[in-house]
Formats: sequence, structure tokens, C-alpha cells
Amino acid sequence: MATTERVIHPLKSLTRAQFAALGGDAVAYMRPVTGAVLGTMIEDAVFEAEAEYQLLMSANGTPLLVTDTEDSVSDWLGENNLGLATLH
Repeated sequence: MATTERVIHPLKSLTRAQFAALGGDAVAYMRPVTGAVLGTMIEDAVFEAEAEYQLLMSANGTPLLVTDTEDSVSDWLGENNLGLATLH
């Protein structure tokens, strides 16, 4: 009987420091988050609790951009010469 092994992408197991070392200020990653989560992360900002936003973070964990569309992220990345690290 064959067993199915699930392959885990190596980028998913990196620590924050290891991920930051990959690109420093040249690489970013995008994470979909709810407004409720953003409200706990960003003081003095108001978000719709149930709405989904795109949070763009630098490799070192610094928030760079919050927007409601992936297209806005792509536009911002192009203007700021950053690459997006993708995890599948």
C-alpha cells in the first residue's frame, strides 16, 4: 500500500530572521487578513472587521501596505522595485 507524502515548501519553514536574510529590503510577501486582525496590528486605524484586506510585509516583518485589492499590491510593488515572494 503506497503512502502519500505531503511535500512542504521549504520557504514555509523559515524563521523570520531566515526569511529576512533572503531579500532584506528587496523582497516582500502578501497576506490576506481581515479588518479585525488589522485592527489589532495597526493602532489608530479603522477597518471593517469582516472585510478582507491584503497586507504587504517586507521580508523583515515590517508592514509596507494595506489595501483591499491584489492589483493595488502589484501596482505598488512595481513603483517601489520590490519582488513578491510567493508560497504555494
